[in-house]
Amino acid sequence: MEIAGSVGSILSHKGSAVWSIAPNSMVFDAIQLMADKNVGALPVVDKGELVGIISERDYTRQVSLKGKSSKDTPVREIMTQELVTANSADTVSECMRVMTESRIRHLPVTEGKKMIGLISLGDLVKWTISAQAATIDALEEYITGGYDAIRASRP
Repeated sequence: MEIAGSVGSILSHKGSAVWSIAPNSMVFDAIQLMADKNVGALPVVDKGELVGIISERDYTRQVSLKGKSSKDTPVREIMTQELVTANSADTVSECMRVMTESRIRHLPVTEGKKMIGLISLGDLVKWTISAQAATIDALEEYITGGYDAIRASRP
């Protein structure tokens, strides 16, 4: 089933506010910001340009499991630098496919090198559920309306 909608639609609905962190910040500060904002990843931005992303997964695999100190490790040492991104015209279905194949849960949305938002797998699932609920409601209304119209036209 193809889910209607684009990344731009999701961003206009949820907003494009994104918390980010600098590459020279310490991992502890990134984890603290993620906890405070209840997010699982932060884009890493340097002089207005998206240069990476840091996630809870990066922290557990590259700091916690390796016995490093989050207060002494800069974000740039553990951030993901090879980014998968989307643009506002990309479809929900395409983003779900890309995120599944890439095994990622957060997708920066960019225009050129400028980040304009961030969508999560949760955002895509929420959008899909809303779209399916709207379709079900429309079908129920159509079926009910069609039934009443046929019934009313009988003698």
